[in-house]
Amino acid sequence: MTARPLPVRPRSAAVGVRALGAMALAMVLASCSLLNGEDRSQEAATAKADPSIVASAPAGLEEFYSQEVVWEPCETEFQCASVTVPMDYDDPAGETIQIAALRAPSTGKKTGSLLVNPGGPGASGYDFVKDAAGTHFSQAVRDSYDLVGFDPRGVKRSAPVTCMTDAERDAARAKIYDLETDSGLSAVLADNKAVAAQCEEQTGPVLGNIDTVSSAKDVDILRAVVNDPKLNYLGYSYGTFLGSTYASLFPGNVGRMVLDGALDPSISNEELTSGQARAFEKAIRAYVASCLGQDGCPLSGDVDSGVQQIRDLIAAVQQTPRTAKDGRVVNATMFVSGLITPLYNDQSWPALTQALEAAMTGDVSLMLRLADLGADRSSNGTYTSNSTFAFNAINCLDYPMESDTAAMRAEQQRLTQDSPTFGYFFAYGGTNCVDWPYKSVRTPSPVEYDGDSPIVVIGTTGDPATPVEWASSLRKQLGNAALLTWEGEGHTAYGRSNSCIGDAVDSYLVSGQVPADNTVC
Repeated sequence: MTARPLPVRPRSAAVGVRALGAMALAMVLASCSLLNGEDRSQEAATAKADPSIVASAPAGLEEFYSQEVVWEPCETEFQCASVTVPMDYDDPAGETIQIAALRAPSTGKKTGSLLVNPGGPGASGYDFVKDAAGTHFSQAVRDSYDLVGFDPRGVKRSAPVTCMTDAERDAARAKIYDLETDSGLSAVLADNKAVAAQCEEQTGPVLGNIDTVSSAKDVDILRAVVNDPKLNYLGYSYGTFLGSTYASLFPGNVGRMVLDGALDPSISNEELTSGQARAFEKAIRAYVASCLGQDGCPLSGDVDSGVQQIRDLIAAVQQTPRTAKDGRVVNATMFVSGLITPLYNDQSWPALTQALEAAMTGDVSLMLRLADLGADRSSNGTYTSNSTFAFNAINCLDYPMESDTAAMRAEQQRLTQDSPTFGYFFAYGGTNCVDWPYKSVRTPSPVEYDGDSPIVVIGTTGDPATPVEWASSLRKQLGNAALLTWEGEGHTAYGRSNSCIGDAVDSYLVSGQVPADNTVC
């Protein structure tokens, strides 16, 4: 029996799994403390629209660009606001929704706002800034900018996609399907159809309007209500797709834009999945090579042997699911999710080593904890976000997907060749969207940008979620851009790599100094 296919998503750059003590595992986000400077968060502030910015609003959207936004003290040290946007940009006079935003005021002489998206789709920019403002950004950037994190439409606090209770999510993750049989494939399709109906019923009509183009239009309204004539933006992973989409729609409004862990907007969903499968296979090999060079590694032999031991462990769990200490059954999909989560950050590799060592002696509890971290599930059984549902809903609108049985079976074979360790678990993604109530609204194509402001694109050579070649492709599509490459492991670079990347990005954001194209750090 095989488990339900695993949706792989570019995750927030701020998220890292680390080993805390001998056996404790926790999701580590940067601390919430603000850096030095005047704390202006305790006073409500009303942002009155700049007439010149309102004058440039697209026709029919003037009332949204001219709205007065009240930033109230929140989360102890920050300011929060709700920004009104059209639910459907084709009908701006119709229903509206609220976009939740959180602001960390600048700690020095402010030059503007820096809007931040940490990835996903489905990750919360609100949480990213709340958790990472104090340590993820340099003092120079904190002095120069109000950091503004927002939840894109469909995400957490902003008209969220809602589908299941926490107990139902646990039950869905624990299900097992034999997708190599017609009956198994029919079962997963029936279950996904039922979930789609729940999402439609509980979320409402906004479910058909959470595509990335609509989110990019929201970003321009956010730019306007913080009174910035140009958008200053930092996007990680999926956030690079949101950023490049914005640049194509509003080229004249681009200010300083950094796109780290780039997605290639020209590729299909199937090409995206294949690229990730190869990159995760490369990442597990890099991890095994590192593990074998350290004392206490539970693997043995050379890299090929170590990787095969991991594959044998996955196969054993496929054959006989294991029970964790909390009584939950761990199927192969959950086990593989636990393997994948720490590959996003090489600082999390010691946690993977601990989990593998325990699993090889029969205890899958730590691997389950890693899988839960990847699914945003707390140890008390509650899920802290709707990221899984938002991920699926946004992707179903952004990408046409192959859902023909023969095509999905052929894709499984290709993915297994691309990644013998993980490939199968990346297959059958089309089952998620075939009965989705709203069809895709976008055809993948190269992004077009003719703005005057150079954009900085960053890739990481060992990135498992956004392969480094995607950054090179995006840089070429944008034209007026510079490419930075970090020779490192893990997902994204700025804020977790080295001073070469950090200084180059900081100089660009603070002073506008564009790094030399094709700089390798």
